[in-house]
Amino acid sequence: MRRLAVLSLHTSPLAQPGTGDGGGMNVYVRELSSALARAGVVCDVFTRAWSDDLPTSLSIEPGFRVHYVSAGPPTPIAKESLPDVIDEFTDGVLKRMGSSETFGADEDLPFEAVHANYWLSGVAGHLIKHQMNLPLVSTFHTLDRVKAEASPEEVEADASHRRAEAEATVIRCSDTVLASCSVEAAQISDLYHADPSRIRIVAPGVDHAFFGPGDRGQARRALGLPDKGPLLLFVGRIQPLKGVAVAVETLAALIPGYSDAHLVVVGGPSGPQGEAEVARLHSLVGELGLEERVFFVPPRPHELLSTHYRAADVCLVPSRSESFGLVALEAAACGTPVVASDVGGLRSLIDHGRTGYLVEDPSPEAFAAWVRQILAEPLLAERLGTGSVLRARRYTWARAAHLLSGIYDELTVGRLVECS
Repeated sequence: MRRLAVLSLHTSPLAQPGTGDGGGMNVYVRELSSALARAGVVCDVFTRAWSDDLPTSLSIEPGFRVHYVSAGPPTPIAKESLPDVIDEFTDGVLKRMGSSETFGADEDLPFEAVHANYWLSGVAGHLIKHQMNLPLVSTFHTLDRVKAEASPEEVEADASHRRAEAEATVIRCSDTVLASCSVEAAQISDLYHADPSRIRIVAPGVDHAFFGPGDRGQARRALGLPDKGPLLLFVGRIQPLKGVAVAVETLAALIPGYSDAHLVVVGGPSGPQGEAEVARLHSLVGELGLEERVFFVPPRPHELLSTHYRAADVCLVPSRSESFGLVALEAAACGTPVVASDVGGLRSLIDHGRTGYLVEDPSPEAFAAWVRQILAEPLLAERLGTGSVLRARRYTWARAAHLLSGIYDELTVGRLVECS
């Protein structure tokens, strides 16, 4: 049996996706840690304590625990302010890792590796690697230099201009850098001059027990949505990078031919421009006369999202950048065709014309054109849905855990990478 220290500084794996900074990374850390625990890898996840009411440690299931580490004030703080608490978080994790008080039956099982998620955790992992002489595995989820190309205004709003340099340092020091797909692997190599031999592709998974095909009419009735007419869906954090406005304008472009079409937006504001983006969206909906056509739904527990996917005719993913695109995978697993931006990991998830469509021109008119084609041809929609389900079955958390277990085995017998 092996033991892993998993770092997730800025957001807890137990936080609800779609709220604050919670998103696909929360799902990734939680589901992957659970799958690793079932595969015999003990996972101790360390995250920042954002409240005084949180327990010191929480056992989620055998072999998977979450530890809340004091760092900064015990309140939620903006992500751009978190670099100031990295050192305190690192010290707290090191203290916990050296203590046997909270680990129960695993107290004599030594840590064999550190797995850092996102650049903030990567900085902490870099320090912990050298303090404890442990191999470092890093997953970035998003990259500053990729984001800068897709959404420069959000990078400018980020107070921490050290991010790209920190990512480069962590990449140079990591014994293994994980990428979700070949597109992200190439970005890490090209933009950060990373050694390709230390980049390994481990795709996230989907829980097929929750996300699977179902009856569309029943799903709509369960959610109180209109029984008839096309239904578009957007799921994700509301921020400019995710392109929610494109989804709204796509609906407007459809209305002349489909007067009974609707759009459901599931998610909440995120990032420094989140609240302003929500206000802008509501204003846009009003300007376009879509008040009765757009339903804004607060973030939902992750396992309940499947009903929304099943209710929709098409899931829109108009992001400017996506390292992977978990929403697209979950929709596909439910048999819902996806129309998505031709960017990042979405290119590896969607087989254009067979499981959905990739849009090179990220305009509402271009999105609407593909949506119209799906709506106009029921047999095409059925074929896309069937193809989506078959493709999604390739992605499981158990498979990701199996691949990672092999990577951890390699790390424990090799020499640690020295910082260059």
